[in-house]
Amino acid sequence: MLKTRPIAIALILAAIGLSPLAEAQTPPASAWPEPNADAMPAGALKEVVLYGRKLFNETYAVIGPDVPNRAMRYSGNNLSCKNCHLGGGTEKFALPLIGVFGMFPADMARENEVRTLEDRIQGCMERSMNGRQIPVSGKEMKAMVAYIQFLSIGVPTGRAPEGRSTPPLPVMARAADPKRGAQVYLDYCEECHMKDGRGMRNGVAGDAKGYTYPPLWGPDSFNDGAGMHRVIASASFIRANMPFGTHYDKPQVPVEDAWDVAAYINSQDRPKMANLDRDYPIRARKPVDAPFAPHPDNFPLSQHKYGPFQPILDARRAGATAPAATAAPAAAAAPAAGR
Repeated sequence: MLKTRPIAIALILAAIGLSPLAEAQTPPASAWPEPNADAMPAGALKEVVLYGRKLFNETYAVIGPDVPNRAMRYSGNNLSCKNCHLGGGTEKFALPLIGVFGMFPADMARENEVRTLEDRIQGCMERSMNGRQIPVSGKEMKAMVAYIQFLSIGVPTGRAPEGRSTPPLPVMARAADPKRGAQVYLDYCEECHMKDGRGMRNGVAGDAKGYTYPPLWGPDSFNDGAGMHRVIASASFIRANMPFGTHYDKPQVPVEDAWDVAAYINSQDRPKMANLDRDYPIRARKPVDAPFAPHPDNFPLSQHKYGPFQPILDARRAGATAPAATAAPAAAAAPAAGR
């Protein structure tokens, strides 16, 4: 049974007389969990978990910027959490939430401090959702944490299951090319995300119905402080999961195309987040593809945005701050990108 941690949700569940993780069975090591909240026994816990699932899958309809109750407008765009965490956070190598509950509290490089799961959710609200924080003790936060806890049943505490994040992507010897990526976008992405990158709505603007396929840039997309605005993060996600319906072990977008289209998408205009220079106060912990200054080296910011990344990775390993005279071969896989 998964060990719980002393956070607000555990106390809430205990207060209403429910075991936080009722009769969880550890799946075989080779099996990817397939949690089904609909199969939970009827009761208060199921209701909270299902509300959390709704918040993840239909964020725009519950806390989006166009919901009728202005006090509930926490998200600044009409995306949903499942736009990045595919399948409501259940799909392998598609930024799943399975096992995430037991990984917190965690030492987070972006803030250089130990952060709770609630803190991490707030970061998503402010960056990927381009919005504002939700009350930590409120119904919505409790439901989100309960849902993530449910998805993590059976996963050992503190152990990230194989299939977390996205698969590492081989780095290129050259920089990712936004101009070449424009054609890749037309070939693989335009049909769903539209030529202007503004996505395909479920209804019309202002109706709080969100998108069938989300905008990849523009005013209703994630802001430039989101993890998906980093080229390594977005390229690895695209390679494993796009076009929508792709399975990670049968990728459709070639490796170089994934790099280039990620560069194209991230070269477009999107909402700005203030004070990004305060992120990663220990600069040596800053991801090499963070597209904003300062960095702990003398590589140009354009190289941190688009690569080539191997010389930066080699310099980091060697403890150097200046570019090497010759670039190292791009044989290694890029490190998994943090979100």
